[in-house]
Amino acid sequence: MLEGSLRKLSFTAERPIRYVLHAGGSLPLNPCLGEGLRITWLGETRCEHCGTRTPKRYGGGYCYRCFKTLARCDLCVVSPTRCHYHLGTCREPEWGEAHCMVPHTVYLANSSGAKVGLTRGSTAVPRWIEQGATQGLSIARATTRRAAGELEALLAERIPDKTDWRALVTGRAKPLDLAAVADGLPERLRDRASQLSGVEWLEARETADLQYPIMRYSRRPLRLTLAEDGDRVVEGRLRGVIGQYLLFDHGAFHVAAHTGCAVRVERVGDDVVERQMDLF
Repeated sequence: MLEGSLRKLSFTAERPIRYVLHAGGSLPLNPCLGEGLRITWLGETRCEHCGTRTPKRYGGGYCYRCFKTLARCDLCVVSPTRCHYHLGTCREPEWGEAHCMVPHTVYLANSSGAKVGLTRGSTAVPRWIEQGATQGLSIARATTRRAAGELEALLAERIPDKTDWRALVTGRAKPLDLAAVADGLPERLRDRASQLSGVEWLEARETADLQYPIMRYSRRPLRLTLAEDGDRVVEGRLRGVIGQYLLFDHGAFHVAAHTGCAVRVERVGDDVVERQMDLF
């Protein structure tokens, strides 16, 4: 049994990917496949950054003060083309230098279909796993996050930049030829991309195939949540893990969306699981 503040799943890029759940302790999830798992919210939520209690979570796990002051909570993090570091108005210049003013990779991935995205550094594999992508292909390098965001926004005119979580948790995405998707971009779009400053197309490209620990995808695209005015318990037979989702027969639980929530995590017997399954 674990008890403490829930954190994002950590993982190791093996075949299949190995996941660990964290809440005051650590629980390797791959050995739990096929077993009952219960997550109980204990009625308290703490800020992911400063650790103070907060009645409401902002920006995916922060108290209001941190949400308004941290650079990682600024709008430019989710919309890189709005980066304003060069204007001298970054909330945390040192954080911006370490996280935004560094090389980034622009990629194509297959999570719920083809999508374009970006990530810090020279390898996109951790980002692909974070998103639950089964395939990934790096296509360009950029000198800064803003430059990568400009290319991403340009490619998003042709390729989606969002994941359909419903398709992700039910396994509806089909294998794709990502290299063909990249090569099929219109010439006019490529010409516009070549004019962007700080962007370099990659010549050597190799598609990565990722394997997740999944016995079976969720039967329905139902998002299971913990809330003060809703369910305080999520339980079921763990069928798989992909991205930040725990897959149960009757739905999926997004761990990253509940970071900071004080929870109790227990491996439970089949009788408890089956009684809940009778409801669906």
